[in-house]
Amino acid sequence: MLWTEENVEMALIAMDAETPNSQRQQVTIKLWPPSQNTRQVLVERMTKNLSTPTIFTRKYGNLSEHEASEYAKQIEESAFADTNQHYDLEPDGDGSSAVQLYARECSKLILEVLKNGPGVEEKGIVKSQVSAVGETFFDISKGQRAFIEADEAKTLLMPLKDPGNSYTELCFSNRSFGLGAAHVAGPILASIKNQLKKVDLSDFVAGRPEAEALDVMNIFSAALEGSHLMCLNLSDNALGEKGVRAFGKLLQSQTRLEKLYLMNNGISEEAARAVCELVPSSENLRVLQFHNNMTGDEGAVAISEILRRCPLLEDFRCSSTRVGSEGGVALSEALGGCKNLKKLDLRDNMFGIEVGVKLSEALSKHEYLTEVYLSYLNLEDEGAIAMANALKEAAPLLGILEMAGNDITAEAAPSLAACISAKRAIAKLNLSENELKDEGAIQISKALEAQDQVKEIDMSVNSLRRAGARSLAQALVHKPEFKLLNVNGNFISDEGIDELKDIFKESPEKLGPLVENDPEGGDDDDNKESGDDGECSEDELESKLKNLDVNQDE
Repeated sequence: MLWTEENVEMALIAMDAETPNSQRQQVTIKLWPPSQNTRQVLVERMTKNLSTPTIFTRKYGNLSEHEASEYAKQIEESAFADTNQHYDLEPDGDGSSAVQLYARECSKLILEVLKNGPGVEEKGIVKSQVSAVGETFFDISKGQRAFIEADEAKTLLMPLKDPGNSYTELCFSNRSFGLGAAHVAGPILASIKNQLKKVDLSDFVAGRPEAEALDVMNIFSAALEGSHLMCLNLSDNALGEKGVRAFGKLLQSQTRLEKLYLMNNGISEEAARAVCELVPSSENLRVLQFHNNMTGDEGAVAISEILRRCPLLEDFRCSSTRVGSEGGVALSEALGGCKNLKKLDLRDNMFGIEVGVKLSEALSKHEYLTEVYLSYLNLEDEGAIAMANALKEAAPLLGILEMAGNDITAEAAPSLAACISAKRAIAKLNLSENELKDEGAIQISKALEAQDQVKEIDMSVNSLRRAGARSLAQALVHKPEFKLLNVNGNFISDEGIDELKDIFKESPEKLGPLVENDPEGGDDDDNKESGDDGECSEDELESKLKNLDVNQDE
């Protein structure tokens, strides 16, 4: 078999998808990271393709089995490390983009090895052609988290001292630097800072006393001051205001920064103001992420000032940051000027209806949005309707929309359905933990009928019964790209469960788990609305769908 990028990707997906159907229904499929077994099988297959006749080995020559095995291991390790770094920075989604990157890297390195030809040194050790390809990335983050002191730092960082090295990316994450190790690292980093483009210092002082951690940060900051970084990750360091200011020299000297990650840093109001003060040059920023901080309203106001200086911003994340109405309004107004925004994640804040309406106004003219995450923001129907109406007219390429946990009822369903109908690229929709019930689900399912790109729908915990769940299943089961319907945590009868399983009998893995469904659930009013047995009849369902068609035509 010709070992192409597509074959690598297909093999990876197939290997990690080989799970019994009975188990598949209880898990959500994640394609990254691949299992250790999958990685080993891939190494074996690459070994075979490097050492046996293919179109490429006939052209460039094949390797001995021993050489092929060694190269395959190095190729896989290099591709996995690069891809894992990419996925750590952008973990959302099912991992399919990571698999594609992994496949591209494997394919590229296989071809590179074949072009360079076989070669074994006298001691039988394979020449490291792969390291020549991947030598721009220096990573000490793999393995268990560990403390690093001076002696170990001298050994670990020795490659950075090699004259003429080409490292442009550093990852020191997951290793805790003590003061001695920092004194070793400082001069080394200062000597190569002009060639560096990406630096990951996330989680690099874990477990250190505050005073020592701040000293370490100051040393790294001074060493890298004046570098021309494109990407800087300072996440997972419990910075607070003191930590932010410890990195002041580094932050203030950056004029080309395109990506800045400050996730899980204890960014308080004061720390947010320090970030605003110390990042004066943000006109090139394309990615700015503040996930899981204690920013609050005043901190959000400071962050909004940064946003006003980010005309090129494409990816903004300010999720789980304890922002309320005042801060939400400030962020919304600032986001109105970020016309290049592609990905917006504001999940898990205390916005409320007012912010929902204000945010909808800000996003009404955003043409490039592809991913919008607005779950757990207390939007309620009014905020959800405003947002749906705005996105209907904007964001023609929208592929992911999440509005879970917003107390949305069937009242907002027509607006949501109209928005979904207008989005031909919609692939993932999450409306879980709302109160859409059967009436809302039927309208959503009708909107999904014409959407051939849809892959995943989550309508769990929405007080659905048999009719709503069935309507969704019938609308989705034959979609060519569809992967998963989640209707768990609803009030579907036992007969309704059997019906769902029958609808998905040819592809049971596409129906999510139903272990939290409660066939006896719902209140008396729900039962009265749906009939004595709590179900809509077939005639009632058809009537709803016909009425929906008439209303949409009007």
